Amino acid sequence: MSPTRTGRSKNPKTLVIVPTYNEIENLQNMYDRIVKAHGGVDILIVDDGSPDGTGKLADKLAKKDKKVHVIHRAGKLGLGTAVIAGFHFALDHHYPLITTIDADLSHDPAYIPQMLSLMGEYDMVIGSRYVHDGGMVNWSIKRLLISLFANYMLKMILGINQADCSGGFKCYRAELIRKIGIDRVISPGYVFYVEILYRALKAGARVKEIPIIFVNRGKGKSKLGMGEVVGYAKNIFKLKFLTMIGRI
Repeated sequence: MSPTRTGRSKNPKTLVIVPTYNEIENLQNMYDRIVKAHGGVDILIVDDGSPDGTGKLADKLAKKDKKVHVIHRAGKLGLGTAVIAGFHFALDHHYPLITTIDADLSHDPAYIPQMLSLMGEYDMVIGSRYVHDGGMVNWSIKRLLISLFANYMLKMILGINQADCSGGFKCYRAELIRKIGIDRVISPGYVFYVEILYRALKAGARVKEIPIIFVNRGKGKSKLGMGEVVGYAKNIFKLKFLTMIGRI
């Protein structure tokens, strides 16, 4: 399914959170594509002290465009905590809708209007690789199998029924984020998005998946290492344990 594009927003005020670490080669392009896709949204770049100058580029974008905001953090503190910082900013500044997107251009911002158009009916909309018409480009068989296995494990252990449990391209109602209680989130890395989905489902959220084409990064280096994979598995079992003792 092809994404739709629109100009100025007819939707409620929306913040797009873009976590960054060493994305100097991708950030300008990501900014341009978000603006082209939906000129009415605000953008928050949360940079973890990138040594490659990503933070400085973010500041330049903010200086030129009042709809761009920047949070600078002291170092590489983790994807999950970066998004949580973005959530706090969104709640503090009264954004009704919040979108998260990767900075490496693997997610096409052109899907954002479609996601926002569904927010009158749903509490969360997921850009899904694994529903009909979704897919991946430039992925190795090894990475695809790891991703499919991880999603299967999530379904078996946590009982999540969504096809794409771990993707980071999502739109949320701010009231859902408040209901979840983001300060209770325990996942600092990539498993963060799984935990948010899990807690949302436990809170009774209405969740919709739309098909997207995920394109593996062309520039820069992936942050997904063995430490993230191990942490991913550990946190899934932590979430199951917390559920069993009534903490979720």
